[in-house]
Amino acid sequence: MGRSSKLTSVSGRSILKRIDWLSVFIYFALVFIGWTNIYSSTFTDDSSSIFDIGTRYGKQLFFIGVSLVTIIIIMGLEVNFYERFSSLFYLLSMVSLLGLFVFGKTIAGATSWYDLGFFNLQPSELAKVATALALAKYLSDIQTDIKRRKDQFYALLIIIIPALLIIPQPDPGSALVFFAMIFVIFREGLPLYYLVILLSLILVFIITLMFGTVWLIIGLALVIILLYALKRKSLKIPVIPLSLIFVAVILFSLSVNFVFNNVFEQRHRDRFGLWLRLEKDPNKLEQIRKSIGYNTYQSEKAIESGGFFGKGFLEGTRTKGDFVPEQDTDYIFSTVGEEWGFVGTATVIILFSVLFLRLISLAERQKNAFARMYGYGVISILLIHYFINIGMVIGILPTIGIPLPFFSYGGSGLLFFTILLFIFLRLDTNRLKESF
Repeated sequence: MGRSSKLTSVSGRSILKRIDWLSVFIYFALVFIGWTNIYSSTFTDDSSSIFDIGTRYGKQLFFIGVSLVTIIIIMGLEVNFYERFSSLFYLLSMVSLLGLFVFGKTIAGATSWYDLGFFNLQPSELAKVATALALAKYLSDIQTDIKRRKDQFYALLIIIIPALLIIPQPDPGSALVFFAMIFVIFREGLPLYYLVILLSLILVFIITLMFGTVWLIIGLALVIILLYALKRKSLKIPVIPLSLIFVAVILFSLSVNFVFNNVFEQRHRDRFGLWLRLEKDPNKLEQIRKSIGYNTYQSEKAIESGGFFGKGFLEGTRTKGDFVPEQDTDYIFSTVGEEWGFVGTATVIILFSVLFLRLISLAERQKNAFARMYGYGVISILLIHYFINIGMVIGILPTIGIPLPFFSYGGSGLLFFTILLFIFLRLDTNRLKESF
């Protein structure tokens, strides 16, 4: 898409009038509910003041304050600032990811952090913001509908570079988030057959793990035979290209087993095995759920025990008993389920759903290409975090280790999610189209 307009500046008073207050309200609602559940999941009889930064809830409250100051700074900067320096932000974020291999701190088996004394900084969070900005900048600068292969390659490269730097940490969950930004390129005109290829590879990956390469070959051969038998005249795919696709799928399937057994760590193999129910014995599967899938198992039980209205604030027995590991971070949603029940979990889901719909509406009303593309980058990042985290907590997705935006404990996460969202809301204050 070509750049249809220039970003212009508006006064501070105009910013207050034009900022999308619905998005701001939902942001603060999620942050407040998240902090309340962080407090509940870490509260003990010996807990001190909520302002005690020696506690997790105290430290999170501190970063809520830092985020508020950051919002003011974001809104005060000239709107052109974000587009003008997007490439520099991207370069600096890539350097920060490279620096982890020398200066990084290892936590829970992943060297993904810088130890800054008072808190640990996770540069992959900064890289998400920088990549969304850089991708929007590149796509808006090339003034095309992304049909040229060269443009497609460079756009995908912007996404792939940070992912490749994050995978060896190892932090495959954070790396996966970057690939969600491919949907920005689809929004701007990337041919849909790329999406078909991507989904097909995911399907082949799952089928190979569940049934093996031999059964995949048999099934694929039967499908091709049936296609030619039923639609010989209308089928336009030549035999040779179809044969090449068949061979490529087989080679990919064979590589799946190699990657799964030699590249994935045992904990990742165990999680995929549990998710795909590769163990057929029901008794053994239940044992695996209680051992390898302990976190998810306890999370499901905590949510189930909450019933419709929940057990009440600070009354969650499983929460108080520390049954669910990482309950204030990746599994914070289980605290909501136990203490606030279906009503609480539904409220959180509704808030996120309204936020996503609102952000899509804001992105679509942008006349400036950079603002629109960055908006879809924000949506992609937040949506995949939300989808994977909730799916992981309720057991329909494997445990990957992705926090719930604005909700989970973590200073880096809250700060950079805030930056990610409010840069877009700042860009939206300069929209030229007023319709809602």
